[in-house]
Amino acid sequence: MMSSEFFTTWFLPGIWVTVQVTVYAAALGAAIAFGIGLARGSRHWIVRFVAGIYFEVFRGMSALVLMFWMFFALPLLGWQLVPMWAGVSALGLTYGAYGSEVVRGSLAAVTPAQKEAGIALNFTRLQRLRLIELPQAWPEMVPPFNNLLIELLKGTALVSVITVADMTFAGNLLRLGTNETTPVYTLLLVLYFVLAFLITRGMRLLERRAKAGIGQRPEKSGGITRKPTARGESPVAGSQSQSQSQSQSQSQSQSQSAGGTA
Repeated sequence: MMSSEFFTTWFLPGIWVTVQVTVYAAALGAAIAFGIGLARGSRHWIVRFVAGIYFEVFRGMSALVLMFWMFFALPLLGWQLVPMWAGVSALGLTYGAYGSEVVRGSLAAVTPAQKEAGIALNFTRLQRLRLIELPQAWPEMVPPFNNLLIELLKGTALVSVITVADMTFAGNLLRLGTNETTPVYTLLLVLYFVLAFLITRGMRLLERRAKAGIGQRPEKSGGITRKPTARGESPVAGSQSQSQSQSQSQSQSQSQSAGGTA
């Protein structure tokens, strides 16, 4: 059975290592995603060409194989990486390529009228990106980034194969020591689920704030989105006045039809 000493010695540090790998790889991936995503929309064909090559190459690579290559092959070229940074680099480069497509697609979804308005105001390209395009594209980026971040969290289990002492590494040690497979991997499933749930809640809060920043946050009451009413008018009063106007119009039509028949 798993003792409390083993949990505090291996599992708690393993959770912290998993969080560290996720944060570092996410930071690297976000920098690459925005850099490559913006470069793929550049006006210069050479910039788009180089960014497209990066996207196609790293999107088609296996993160695990790239991790092995960085850990075992780079020393042959005179560049030694510690296991943790080899894992962070492989995950960041791979998921950064995925995220660049999210950035490119979200920026392309901004309506041309908004971009033309920035040109009419004599904004530079950087000003249009900072003041017009990115604020409107950011709320559309958050849900796909949420999925990528959860996939990245689950992908951190790969670093255990290059001796990084994360949660999966600690679980494997416990399984070998106690020969109890089901309880150990059940605990790992629960821990990964809890971390993924916390990420989801945080990203949803970020999405609501991003939409509120551009005036897109809907008003909800009991899970039902209410349509905006006139100022000073409650939804109940609005519905009552609407029903009264409908009944008055029906009574007028009936009276007119009765007068015509008479």
